[in-house]
Amino acid sequence: MTADATPALVEDTQRTASGPRVRRSSAYPRYLAGKVAGAAVSLLAVLVTSFFLFRLIPGDPVKTMTGGRQVSAEQLAAYRAEFGLGLPLWRQFTDYCGKALTGDFGTSYQFRAPVVDKITEALPNTLLLTGTAFVLYTVLGIFLGTRSAWRHGKLGDRVNTGLALTLYSIPSFWLGLLLIIVLSVGIGPLPGMFPTGGMESGGEEGFAYVLDVAHHLVLPVATLVAVEYGQTLLVTRSALLDEMGSDYLTTARAKGLRDDLVRRRHAVPNALLPTVTLIFINLGRTVAGVILVETVFSWPGLGGLFYQALSVPDLPLVQGLFFVFAAAVILMNTLADLVYPLLDPRVAR
Repeated sequence: MTADATPALVEDTQRTASGPRVRRSSAYPRYLAGKVAGAAVSLLAVLVTSFFLFRLIPGDPVKTMTGGRQVSAEQLAAYRAEFGLGLPLWRQFTDYCGKALTGDFGTSYQFRAPVVDKITEALPNTLLLTGTAFVLYTVLGIFLGTRSAWRHGKLGDRVNTGLALTLYSIPSFWLGLLLIIVLSVGIGPLPGMFPTGGMESGGEEGFAYVLDVAHHLVLPVATLVAVEYGQTLLVTRSALLDEMGSDYLTTARAKGLRDDLVRRRHAVPNALLPTVTLIFINLGRTVAGVILVETVFSWPGLGGLFYQALSVPDLPLVQGLFFVFAAAVILMNTLADLVYPLLDPRVAR
């Protein structure tokens, strides 16, 4: 090779080496843009769906608001004009979309208050309930799923997976009612130990108020943890079982590493990728609340508010809550998609 050819060879080598770097650096932004665009389209679809879907509910909201009282046709017409129900459907739709894009979901029929105010008022109560349950069933599911996979086929694994599958298949409202009967009302010699519903007894202040709310939290949180932890356990167990036959674990054991160290440092971090996605999905559901559990335990959160709104039907409140529920799930799914390539760079390629 001549000396004159050497600079050209170096230049070609640098260009070849720099090419993949440019492609790799641009892969994630393209991936990011695609996921954000998909989330925006999903939110617009939810906005449209929320308007038309709940107008299929039978019943006249105006007549429901009057509570069965004798109301003249002029008064009914005035109510409809006040809430814009007398406008053509296309006009109602355009007004709704225009206001919703600015964060205005209208005024609740039954509460005569802005929908956003009612949502922000109930949101902390839902986050307290579902957030507490989320932390508990996520930690419990990962811990038991890891232990079950590492002791695959043994008695503890069979008991854990059998119990998780059983509880996961039980309807949450049925389990909640059962806990109320056994632990709130009392059965036989077993006295009632917990409140039947609500968030507080009233009249408590300071630390006594915190203890009172925690006392009311026990049964609904126990219901959610019992029903939800099985999903995390099964996903973690399945992912870890797939990793256990990998060559790098055999190599780690051959180097003399303890079995517990191999599990914690090597197997579990790689097996948690599917669990991370599930955690983000469940995190989105914490904002959506749990309608059945909140209704059974009379918890004053978004789920209970949604149930009240459906019974009218309070269209602005139902639409606003539905959009918030869906937006929380879409946002968390998008965040999971954005975090996943950071854990496994192959995803964004």
